[in-house]
Amino acid sequence: MSIKQLYQLYQQHPLVQTDTRKLRSGDIFFALKGENFNGNAFAAKALEAGAAYAVIDEKEFEIEGRTVLVPDVLTALQQLAKHHREQFNNLPDGRSVPFIAITGSNGKTTTKELIHAVLSSTYKTYTTEGNLNNHIGIPLTILKIKMDAEIAVIEMGANHQKEIAGYCEYAQPTHGLINNAGKAHLEGFGGVEGVKKGKGELFDYLRTQPHGFALVNWDYDYLREMSKGISGIIKYGTHGDAHVIGNIHQSDPFLQVSIEQGINEKLITTQLVGDYNLPNVLAAVTAGKLFKVPDATIKKAIEGYTPSNSRSQLVERGSNKIILDAYNANPSSMRLAIENFARLQADNKVLMLGAMAELGDESLQEHISIVDLIAQHQWQAVALVGGDFMKIQHPFLRFENAEQARHWWQQQQFEQTHFLIKGSRSMQMEKILS
Repeated sequence: MSIKQLYQLYQQHPLVQTDTRKLRSGDIFFALKGENFNGNAFAAKALEAGAAYAVIDEKEFEIEGRTVLVPDVLTALQQLAKHHREQFNNLPDGRSVPFIAITGSNGKTTTKELIHAVLSSTYKTYTTEGNLNNHIGIPLTILKIKMDAEIAVIEMGANHQKEIAGYCEYAQPTHGLINNAGKAHLEGFGGVEGVKKGKGELFDYLRTQPHGFALVNWDYDYLREMSKGISGIIKYGTHGDAHVIGNIHQSDPFLQVSIEQGINEKLITTQLVGDYNLPNVLAAVTAGKLFKVPDATIKKAIEGYTPSNSRSQLVERGSNKIILDAYNANPSSMRLAIENFARLQADNKVLMLGAMAELGDESLQEHISIVDLIAQHQWQAVALVGGDFMKIQHPFLRFENAEQARHWWQQQQFEQTHFLIKGSRSMQMEKILS
């Protein structure tokens, strides 16, 4: 079956699912394969559960009239997403829908959520749900976009080169934003320069487009360099000749941003913890300004955004206040979080940090550097959890996992204390609060 024929089925049944546990009646089931499973084997179960069709790539699982046999299910999913994306280039009413792609080492999900909050205040805006930002999640995100869309915001995660380039083939962004290129996924990218090259594939794609636009943090020289040659560049930052300029008004604990240029609203009070969120807020202001969202609406949307999913959250437990930033961690984001916490005006401060993953040969040294940074400040207590924190010498508390750290935390009966809880996703540091 051709992609055009498959698209006709999709138009009749525009809900796509890859997990039989989440299947609803009328969905099209794509039988993806993984290292430890073969989705083809679940095709019959999906059809029994109400799937309209099952897309498979192994003939032995074919059920006449109910399955669609393709050479490769994942490729078919991506090609279907690309075909659907192309429908938004020239709609019957003459519109073309902007697709904004966001990537970076730190803060891309928060930036995506803030930009979505601003743009959805004025336009019908679709965006990546949760963290569906990979080779499966991005096609699924695109296929959820309906024809009433006015703007789409797509988050792109990557841990090796050529990944972002592949996403661009079917997402076809018209606008792009790279938050930063720091020390994340060093194992896959092969170092910081590899991170820049990999993340820069978004700008490389936009450079080939006659009307490509990049939103660029003008504070970073390397992003200035990476964006050269793109037809439209919109700048934001803390100084200089940026279109939108803003700085930290205060951050104790919630970030307040003073806007010095770009919109008439001069102070934005967010519900985000951490001054490292300043670029994310400025990116959202810039996106709103670019798409002509009223200034007061930009302010209201950003101030109304409440973080979730363990990202820059402030959690209160009795008299204790907890900065929960445990969705992910890398050396860049960990350092920023610790330094921000050290500046916080509070008498009793406790660090509870989980190990950082996917750092390759540099992992031990990066963990040592974090320990050295911690030692430069005074803390009531420091607990380091799992991974390479267990392999290096340090004077702090050490626990093998979050469950052990939780047991210690519960025994202490803290009062009037501030906590920073952060770690890589694999450490599941949020379990400390469960």
